[in-house]
This record gives sequence, C-alpha cells and structure tokens, in this order.
Amino acid sequence: MQIDPGQTTPVPWCNVIANDRFGTIVTESGLGFTWSLNSGEFRLTPWSNDPVTDMQGEAIYLRDEETAQVWTVTPLPKGDPAQCRITHRAGETVWQRSSQGLAQRLSILVPQDAPVKVISLELTNTTTRQRRITATSYAEWQLGATPSTAKPNVRAGYHQAARALIAQSGWSPAFAGQIAFLTASRQAHAMTCDRAAFLGPGGTALPEGLRRWSLWGRTDSVEDACAAYQVHLDIAPGATEQVVFVLGAATSLAEIETLAATYASPERAAATTRAVADVWQHRLGAIRVETPDEAFDLMVNRWLPYQSFASRILARAGFQQASGGIGFRDQLQDMMAFLLSEPQRVRAHILDCAGHQFEEGDVLHWWHPPEERGVRTRCSDDMLWLVYATHTYVRATGDTSILQEEVPFLAAAPLAEDEEDRYAAFEIGQSATLLDHCLRAMQRGATKGAHGLPLIGSGDWNDGMDRVGSRGRGESVWLAWFAAYCGDACADLADLADRADEPGFWRQRAGELRQAAETCAWDGDWYLRAFDDDGVPWGSAQNDECQIDSIAQSWAVLAGAPNRARAEQALRSAAAQLIDPEHRLVRLLTPAFDKTPRDPGYIRAYPPGVRENGGQYTHAATWLGLAFARLGDGDEAYRIFDLINPARRSARPAEMRAYRGEPYVIPADVAGAAPFEGRAGWTWYTGAAAWAWRLAVEGILGLELRGGALHIAPCLPSHWSGYRATVRGQAGSIAIEVQQVDRSDGSAAKTQDGIGEDGMIIEFPTDGSTRQVHVQVRPRRIAPGRQASSARA
Repeated sequence: MQIDPGQTTPVPWCNVIANDRFGTIVTESGLGFTWSLNSGEFRLTPWSNDPVTDMQGEAIYLRDEETAQVWTVTPLPKGDPAQCRITHRAGETVWQRSSQGLAQRLSILVPQDAPVKVISLELTNTTTRQRRITATSYAEWQLGATPSTAKPNVRAGYHQAARALIAQSGWSPAFAGQIAFLTASRQAHAMTCDRAAFLGPGGTALPEGLRRWSLWGRTDSVEDACAAYQVHLDIAPGATEQVVFVLGAATSLAEIETLAATYASPERAAATTRAVADVWQHRLGAIRVETPDEAFDLMVNRWLPYQSFASRILARAGFQQASGGIGFRDQLQDMMAFLLSEPQRVRAHILDCAGHQFEEGDVLHWWHPPEERGVRTRCSDDMLWLVYATHTYVRATGDTSILQEEVPFLAAAPLAEDEEDRYAAFEIGQSATLLDHCLRAMQRGATKGAHGLPLIGSGDWNDGMDRVGSRGRGESVWLAWFAAYCGDACADLADLADRADEPGFWRQRAGELRQAAETCAWDGDWYLRAFDDDGVPWGSAQNDECQIDSIAQSWAVLAGAPNRARAEQALRSAAAQLIDPEHRLVRLLTPAFDKTPRDPGYIRAYPPGVRENGGQYTHAATWLGLAFARLGDGDEAYRIFDLINPARRSARPAEMRAYRGEPYVIPADVAGAAPFEGRAGWTWYTGAAAWAWRLAVEGILGLELRGGALHIAPCLPSHWSGYRATVRGQAGSIAIEVQQVDRSDGSAAKTQDGIGEDGMIIEFPTDGSTRQVHVQVRPRRIAPGRQASSARA
C-alpha cells in the first residue's frame, strides 16, 4: 500500500508475523507489539487495539546529526511528511520511503524457529555529502498480560557479553524465567532503560532523549522500564549502511548471547528473510489454483491460508483480540484447512485437544499455554468438534492409527448446579484411546430434550444465545443437525476400529436426531433455530425478531436432512432472507434482537446489526455457501464466496472508506444495520478464514483429500469455463485442468481416465513427479425441490 502525506488507512491494516512460540502484530503505521510464548499472557511490549490512535510501544527513530531532525520510517509515531510504501507479505512487513536525502527501508520478520523479532534498517545516502544518522530502537517493556499489573514488576539492566538491554519480571510464575532483550549489530552509541527519562514530556512523538546528544538515563533500578538502544551510521555519498536490531526473549543470559550472535548481523538477517520466504512458500503452496476470478485466486492461494495459519494457529491473536488461548472447537475447525499441507500438525492438535477433555465427556472451552489453565463450561457443542475433526482427518488421510492413540482425560468434580463455569488448572485423570474420547463426546453431546433435540446448555455454536436454555430445558435445532452428522461420523470411526457394538447405536441415534428436527422444527419455509426453556421457538416466522437463522438451514443440508425438498427450500429461504447484495452482506439472522421481552442471552447486548445480532457473521456465511455446493448449486456457492471476499470490498476509495477493514483478510463480522451497514468488525482472528478456504477449494473447486488420494468433484459457477490447479502430495503432485462444457445432447463429460463427471479419485505419485489430469464437467442444473447428486459423502 502507498500512503501519501496526510493520508491514513481507515483503520489499522495489519500483518501477523509469528512462529509457534513468538510473534508480533504490526500495522501499516508502525511496529505494533511483540509477545513470547503466549500473545495474551506474556506481552513483551504493550498491545493496543485502539483503531483511532494505534498506539505504538515500539519504534525505530532516525536523527540527522547535522540538522537534529528526528523522524521514523514508519508513519507512526513520528512519520516524515513524505510518501511511505508498506508491503505486508507472508512472514514479513517492509516500510520504504525517500526523504531527508535518504532512501530508507525498514523490515520486520520472525524466524521460524527462534524467539526473536529481526528489525533490519537500510539507509542509502542520495546526496553528495557525508551523512551521520543515529538510529534508535525503542521498546516499552510490559512483560505480562496487562500494563497495570505487569509493568511495576519489571527489572531492567544491561548484559555486556551480548551488548543487550535486558528485562525480567517475576510477577507470573509461568514466565518468571523469561528474559526480554534488545540488541543490535552495531556497538551502542547510547542507551537507557529509563522510559520516563527517554520520552520526557514529548512522549513517543518527540522523545526528550532524542533532543539531546546522549539518551541519558539509567539502565537499572528504574520504575518505568524500556529499552532504548542507539547506534551511529556514517554514510558516504551514494553509499548504503545497515543495522539490525533484535528484540526477543530467552530463558538464560547464555541463550541471549547465542541469539544475538546468530541474528544481529545484516548477513544473517538476509539469510533469515530468504528462509522465512521459503517456509511460507512451501506452506502456502500445497495447492495453487488459476480460475477466471483473480480475486478468488488471490485469497485461495495466499491470504486465506496465511491468515488462518499465522493468526489462528501460530499467534492466536489479531489486532482486535490477542488472547493467546486455544479454543477447543476453534482451532480444531481451523486445522481442517491444513490437511494437505500440515497433516502431522493436524494429527498432533487433535490429540492435544483430546487431552483437554474431562472424564465425563465435556471439554475445556478454552485454555492458555503454557500453564494449561482453562475454563469448563456448559457449552453444548464443544466436545462434538473432536468427533468432527477426527473423522475429517481420518477420512482425508486414511490414518486410522490415530484412533488407538492413548490420551489422558482431565479429572475434576462436575460443575455444581449453581456454577456457570470454572477456570482452573485441572488434574490429569485416566487414559483412553482417541476413539473412546470421541465416544464420550457423543454420549455427552447427543442429549435429548422434550422435543427429542439436544439441550442447548449455556449456548451452542452461537455463544451469545446463552440464556435460551439457562434453566436446563432449552433445545437447539442446529445442534440436532450437527450431532446427527457427528453420530454418523462416530459410527464410521467405530467401524474402522472394529468396535462392533458401537456403529449401529450411533447411526440409529443420528437418525433419531434428524427425524426429531424434521418432525418438530419445520416452520413452513425453513427450520426453527431453537426452543427456549418454556418450549417457545426462536427462528420462527411467528417471532417478531430472529425469524430465521442461517445455521439451522445450512446444516440441514450438510447433515443430510431426511426431507431433501424441505432442506433445499430452507436453504433458499435463508438466501432470500439473509443475503443483501447491495451491501455485500450474508447475515446470520434477521430481524435482529432489539425490543423483544424474551431474553436469548448476551447476543441482545450487541446493537442491532452488530456481530451475531443481525450482522454478517462470516463463519456462518461460509456454511451457507458450502450447503449450496452440497446441493450442487455452484452459482449460489460462488456468489456467497464472492460477497464475503474482502478483495471485492475496496476496489474504489468510497468502498474502502465504508468497509474500513483490510482488503486482504476476511472479517469475522460485518455490520448489518444503518449507519454502519457494510463496515468490517474485527479481522484476522476469525475461524471464517479456514472455512472460506474450504468453501472455495472443497465446495466450489471440488478438491478434497480422501484416504490420502485426491477426490475431484467440481461444483462451478455456470459462467466459468473451468480452472487449473496443482495439488502437492507427500511425494508427488497432481496438475488438474477442469473444463466446464455444456453438453445439451445429454452425453456424459469425460476425463482422460474414463471416469464420469460425478467425481473421481486420483492417487498422488510417489516418485516426486507430477501427474496430469484433464476433466470435463457439465454445469449442474438443480431441479426445484431436488438435491443434486454428488460424489461427496
């Protein structure tokens, strides 16, 4: 992006740069904040989610020693009045500008296997005279979750052997052994750890220390700690000079010395840049597509998988939310987008989640590494996602050995009758196979209320409906569909494990759930969403508010409702009622909760049209698109993907100002009511990224792993002529060319292998080669009231 003097983006446009134990979130305006081990619990520098001020706890200042002019390469905290070009890419952000007689380049990256943030500054003298510039790296130490509790406990100092300013805090036992540090590739000209002395009355916009020859201030025994490390750069006419600053955390002074020696050099920084680019190219290159829609390709090939992996799996953070926690159902869903590229990581995560399940079958709603403290709730769907993820993994990879892996349960007394939840570190209990974990999840989740539907508890997928069943009698129609899907999945897993007594029971239970939903939840044109504790429905045409809810319709199709004609009618009703093409919205429900005397839960605390309360909740929008793909309606599936595609929302300046969010990452939510219709809510940290990728790749392109092979069953929009894709396996690739042809004579489209258009399975080569596959398909035409046939199970 290119920012001219006086310009700003509507809100901060970010990049999330992380590895498994360390990371940073930067914005187009500055260096953001940095964490180690947990982005919520151990922030090295302060996190700000203020979209107005975009407060910066880190900065690189430049000072011209001839004129005493002070500025930053980044627009904040003291940008020079000159054009700035910012490039966010996978694993790196770069700022470039030309001003003050200098070509300036500043880059930020995090290596894949080290707890450091590498900050590379390159200055080229474009004048005909010798220049002396000081570069000062500044970081405000926090070393904890919140400034008020963490900052008073920070102890700062200097470690000569590593030329590093250091800081440590004993406030939290989990992080007491961590030592934060800031060092550079050049000897310091001046330094201080005294934040008050360095900033003075000018604050970060004009630090007092940069108005003086030396930074002055102490490096130890300070009340308000920072790290300010200044170096001199003498630059001949036409010459280029570099300095590398390294901000990180280590467990010992010896490790700091090693990290400083390894990364604090221009040569090593350049090598690290290449290594990071290679890692991300491999990670994001498991599938490459070329379709008639460049915006579709951009999101599928790059930004959707990057957003999901960097923000949800590595960082567990975004600008608006930086919790650092692992959500039981959240990351299990995210991982399903990485079965092609990271199957071993997916496997390990499934087993890790099983280890956060209680002996009674329920699970931690979320927990915080490394202490593993988490919250036990009455949420009704969490545990079923273990079944869903395990089945999806086994079906994709063919790895049935995971079912026999022994994993311990957590052991604790169940929630008391008057306990809504409990946050604690729980004891380890007995062990069982992963399959047994799945069976206990089903036993806990497939409950039965007065209508034969599962109890909604303190909320199902929509946490905001936490008082629909607060007295223990409310039931969820969506959960009936989802539990039915998981019941069949559990039966499949039991079959694979030769548990002869289980498959029949769970298939029968799945059938009962489907039939209960079909019998009691049909409202005439769509399915109800839930029944409250008094047996009164939500999601009915008879309601004044929340007359229709998207996910009860989507999952009727995805779970295979007994009456296919009804399921299709429900889906088309949802599209008619919830899709707003003018504002590019796919709402979760309508009308929003506002004046109803009934209390569905905290969802009503959101203003009408905000987040789940009548706005677009993009996660649910992707399910709607997948359901249309399951019906065989490629036009509607593609329309939904195109509506939620952020690249479509900022083509013109007016659209950009209205939408506000980054045009390269998908939003969790978009406002659905005036005056903010079409405005992005929070971005980056959303499970919608992984599901949107699956809608595009699995739903529309029809590319999905089955038993380690590639299943191809496209469901394309009718205006596409086809697409090309290359899918990388473990030891070989498949290059696919799909042509969509209209055979009005009724003859079947063929592939080079003589397999019909309903789908086929292609094995990956095992010798490193690429297998060429050519496919012809006909546009799918959906007869009213009928579901299209599909090879997908």
